Amino acid sequence: MKLNEDNCGPTLRISKELHAMKYRGEGESFLEAQVRFANALKDSPEHFKALKKILVDQRFMGGGRTQAAIGAPRKVTAFNCFVSGTMEDSFDHIMKTYTEAGKTMRLGGGNGYDFSPLRPKGDLIVKLESRSSGPVSFMSIGDAICGTISAAGHRRGAQMAVLRVDHPDIEEFVTAKHNRDQLTRFNTSIGITDEFMEAVVNREEFALRFNGRIYEYVDAYTLWEKIMRSTWEWAEPGVLFLDVINNMNNLKYCETIAATNPCGEQPLPPYGACLLGSFNMIKYVNSGGFDYEQFRRDIRVVVRAMDNIIDRTIYPLPEQEQEAKNKRRMGLGMTAVANAGEVLGYSYGSKEFIKWFEEVAIILRDSLYWGSVELAEEKGSFPLFDADKFCDSNFVKTLPDDLQQAIRERGIRNSHLISYAPTGTISLTADNVSGGIEPVFSHYYDRTVQTFDGPIVERVEDYAYRVYGVAGKKATECTPEEHLSVLATASKYCDSAVSKTINCDPNMDWEDFKNIYLTAWQTGCKGVTTFNPGGSRFGILNEVVEENEQEEPANEACYINTETGQKECA
Repeated sequence: MKLNEDNCGPTLRISKELHAMKYRGEGESFLEAQVRFANALKDSPEHFKALKKILVDQRFMGGGRTQAAIGAPRKVTAFNCFVSGTMEDSFDHIMKTYTEAGKTMRLGGGNGYDFSPLRPKGDLIVKLESRSSGPVSFMSIGDAICGTISAAGHRRGAQMAVLRVDHPDIEEFVTAKHNRDQLTRFNTSIGITDEFMEAVVNREEFALRFNGRIYEYVDAYTLWEKIMRSTWEWAEPGVLFLDVINNMNNLKYCETIAATNPCGEQPLPPYGACLLGSFNMIKYVNSGGFDYEQFRRDIRVVVRAMDNIIDRTIYPLPEQEQEAKNKRRMGLGMTAVANAGEVLGYSYGSKEFIKWFEEVAIILRDSLYWGSVELAEEKGSFPLFDADKFCDSNFVKTLPDDLQQAIRERGIRNSHLISYAPTGTISLTADNVSGGIEPVFSHYYDRTVQTFDGPIVERVEDYAYRVYGVAGKKATECTPEEHLSVLATASKYCDSAVSKTINCDPNMDWEDFKNIYLTAWQTGCKGVTTFNPGGSRFGILNEVVEENEQEEPANEACYINTETGQKECA
């Protein structure tokens, strides 16, 4: 069948409009945008043909910045997310960090920061004979800068602030967003250590320290209760398990990770950058079941294309370019997982669903790594590749033996390859497939959107519900155990991290809620986020609501969507 704008791409009006606003140039059709993307990233005519077919069918969708930037005349980066350089404990360096962040945001990138190197509130500043105002106070500068750049560019900015749990100002950080109007352009997460979690479990004292000096001992369990109360009531801060992240890092031998991108699915070193993209799993479902062979073939095509972005895009900062090219990191994952699994007959979170999801997660992992090995033979391994050290990393040791041996002998093109992003906007542009690895929130909802032709109100139905008549298990119907089993499965086969929100019943037992986080740590998850729809920030939500989007959604702006109850990133 001849391809044209009438028989390819999204079919829902809202999906067409959003795709045009977010990812296409003026007057550019959906088909033309996919041809642009494939042409800019092709290695050969055969590669172009295969990649174009994948993109036109929406079997794979690059992250928002990737789709908008590649091959386009606009001067924006194709990288979705960055982490700032290490923020040193001086006013000049703090301002340098924010200057670099501003440059990054101007070109469309989100930023993550580790504020842990900043001295605690009240510490003496000898040169000025004054006292430090602490890391939380300096967050307000970044909040203002982000707001200014967002206002100029008509997009909400995206930032992640991280503070280690052993920092003396941790309690102030926990409560910093107990409001509705301060630090609104920051997501916040606490860097949790194994030492702290063990102190919580054993009901021991825990040292708050800075630069080797112990400031005070606190009761770890009491501090944990405060963190949990904040996440329950205010949906922040999130939790990052730093030791798990670093212990499972393929590049543990040459980098230390202290922060993540704004949505938390990409732990990154200083000046780290990552490409994002997701395979649309519902597109591999047909009358014969799930097309595993097509999935495998597509992965090899896509990893080659995404690797080319590293050399064919622009970077806000030279340090980011060097970091990206030295390690050639990317984060490819899945979306429409719930839709695909449930159309196949597996209820979300059930044993049957987990068995199927584990199968496709293994295929994704192994096919990406094999594809990267093949690229290394052709184009060379990433510059910081050390065969012995890389193959000795804890995640690589989980790969099949023949794949480990191939990496040792033939090299690998990319240091990291897998990430499970929330995919809020790209999932909607694919006719509203279920986002990322999340369950369906509702089978339909009403939405008001400002389009080029003015506001429209549409009933937006879940893809599986509309196309297959399958009413999937809703997020509020899933137990915490079902949510956690999906999170743990994704984490096991992911070399970066996973963005997933565990929806909670406002009336659930308090100990059960806290056990979500404890179980996540114990099962090797790198982070966890929960959402209580009865909390102070959001109130009780209805499934059929209207959303007035007078602003274009932000690139990589991550937030709890009051319509879906889930964390989303544009």
